[in-house]
Amino acid sequence: MCAKQRHNYKNLKIWQLGLEITNDISDLLLNFPKHERYDLSSQISRCSVSMPSNIAEGSSRTDKSFSHFLDIALGSSFELGTQLLVAQHRQYLNNETLKTLEDKIEEFQRMTMGFQNGLR
Repeated sequence: MCAKQRHNYKNLKIWQLGLEITNDISDLLLNFPKHERYDLSSQISRCSVSMPSNIAEGSSRTDKSFSHFLDIALGSSFELGTQLLVAQHRQYLNNETLKTLEDKIEEFQRMTMGFQNGLR
């Protein structure tokens, strides 16, 4: 890709999946206890939003810089996976919901790493 051309993030499957995960998380958090609003719920929300947001921000940069933003999005996805395990331990989500979200997060990670490798 030439230096002047940029990715249209809305057309990227990784951004679309990241946004889908963010929306799933938003729906899930509606059922969390109110006392978690400023703790676990907030952290889960922020890292899920970080995934597609960093893809969008990085898409306006050079491929080298974009790769850095993809690293941040990936880090947020791993953080989200850990926080969902904490939520499950606290019995805020069931095994089926956890498995569905973990599968989507793993797919996001595979797709993002593959896309990132294509930038190099």
